[in-house]
Amino acid sequence: MTRSRRAVLVVVVVVLGQVATGATTSAGSCWRPPVSAPVADPFREPLCRWCPGNRGIEYAASAGDPITAVSAGEVTFSGTVAGRTYVVVRHPDGKRATYGNLADRLYAQGDVIATGAVVGHAAGAFHFGLRDGERYVDPAPFIGHLAGVVRLVPLDGTAASPAGPPRLVCSAAASVGIVQTSS
Repeated sequence: MTRSRRAVLVVVVVVLGQVATGATTSAGSCWRPPVSAPVADPFREPLCRWCPGNRGIEYAASAGDPITAVSAGEVTFSGTVAGRTYVVVRHPDGKRATYGNLADRLYAQGDVIATGAVVGHAAGAFHFGLRDGERYVDPAPFIGHLAGVVRLVPLDGTAASPAGPPRLVCSAAASVGIVQTSS
């Protein structure tokens, strides 16, 4: 096999491996949800910079629920704004995740945070926002959900093999890095 054919084969195997495992082709674009709570209010893009909308996702979290970092990065803000506590993390791709309405914060500005680390605890309903530069983007396409592995169950009376662990499944938009942005 020639060197160029081997390179093409390696690329195809890597891409197929990412698709099979639910990984994505753009770095950091598929995350576990920051909290184990249902979405109470999805992203609603405002019609103008000052117009009403929801510049993130509101989760129906309970006070004390742990809030985890969706991706590693550097804390660029940790403090209180208008009586609510926020932590903002800049990811290596430049996007900034906002964790809002926290009861406490476990990181200060300049700290480096790992994926899955507890950022703080919810003070009640929790806000998760995402910005690309100064534009708010819908974080939903970046957030995956855990799904069970599909398996066949024998009908001949033999014991079924145990189910595998759930895997993170992400939207098609996240897998190619597509996001909606506000104007």
